[in-house]
Formats: sequence, C-alpha cells, structure tokens
Amino acid sequence: MQKIHPDAPSALKGLLKDGMTIMAGGFGLCGIPENLILALRDSGVKNITVISNNCGVDDFGLGLLLKTRQIKKMISSYVGENKEFERQYLGKELELEFNPQGTLAERIRAGGAGIPAFYTKTGYGTIVAEGKETREFNGEHYVMETGLVADLSIIKAWKADETGNLIYRKTARNFNPMMAMAGRMTIAEVEEIVPTGTFDPDHIHTPGIFVQRLIKGPKYEKPIERLTVREK
Repeated sequence: MQKIHPDAPSALKGLLKDGMTIMAGGFGLCGIPENLILALRDSGVKNITVISNNCGVDDFGLGLLLKTRQIKKMISSYVGENKEFERQYLGKELELEFNPQGTLAERIRAGGAGIPAFYTKTGYGTIVAEGKETREFNGEHYVMETGLVADLSIIKAWKADETGNLIYRKTARNFNPMMAMAGRMTIAEVEEIVPTGTFDPDHIHTPGIFVQRLIKGPKYEKPIERLTVREK
C-alpha cells in the first residue's frame, strides 16, 4: 500500500462521509494536524463528531470547522479558549460530551488497545457519572467508561520514515500516539519524511503499522494559544 500522498486533500480522498467520527491530535494548538484540518474544512464534510482534547481557537485549528458548522458533536476535555464553541454550545447548536482529561486519554488508549470499557475513580459522585454504571472494588467506588474509536484519526508528528514510523517532538507527543492506534484509518502529517531505516528502532514512538496514509505538510504556523511572559 502506498502510504505517502502529495498533499492533505489527496490523503483524505475516499475516506470522508457526513456523520463520521474523527479523532484530531494535539493539545491546545501544540501538535495539531494543521494541514489536514484545513483540508477537512475545504472538503465540506458535515455533521461530524470530533474527539479531541479541545477545539482550537476561534481562528485556528478545529475552531475553523466550528465556524463553518461542520462539527455536530465534540467529545472533549477543555474548551475554554474558543468563544464560538461557547456560543454554539449555550445556544444548543453543538452537542458536547465532557470528559476529565485523564479519562479522555484513557478512553482513547483503551479503544486503540481493543478494550471496550474500564473503571475509574475519577468523576464518581459527580455529574460525570450520571447515567453510567458504577461498581465497588475493595471498598472504593468506580465509574465505568467506554473506550473510544474513530472512523478516522488525523495526527501530527515531527518526522516519519517512508513506512510511516513516527517520531514526535517534545509536547507534541500528547494525544497523537494513542489516537494513531484508535482510528480505523490514520493519516499522519509530518514536517520531514526520511528513508526507511534512518530511525533507531528504540526512538520510534508510533510504529508504522498504525499509520495508513502520510503527508509532509507544506508549512506550519505553530501559533501560541496564550502567550504568557514574566514581567521584567
């Protein structure tokens, strides 16, 4: 199978349909698949469910898909930087499934590992547990959470080799590795593609077996979500 595609639209070709579920890697604006998100916007696919830690900001990242009303539902942990998200949610124009951040990460990891559900203490006795099965183990109370899988995962890595083995750089190694495993199809965009055999096997973060398609992004803006500096 030819994994390397010339650009994001060609990598998405034949994979998109209205109503699908998409996982999108990144944390804030760090390590997000910028070019694939733009291609999703331009594709016109709609009524999608997006699983992502957050929804970008108003004018960048997944926030662009909110503007075009392509997202029907978000499964997220943190959405505090996006005014359009707030407006759509309060106006009942957007469905939201909120998760504690660690629970969201574990739901994705579980889905990728083929684990249908697990128990966690997090959220027991709160609104998070409403409508969910609870059990007691050794005198402690737990909430059952289900694993998450997606029709498509779009992720961002630093480097790839020609067979799709991936290396992430620093904080960009956030939700991307587990989402690579939890997508029925996974597309990775990277900053550099090197010949197979270049990587030390011990340095590979995501094995190429989890990556079906691969692109080299033409450019990356990498904006800072919220710039905070110390006063002199």
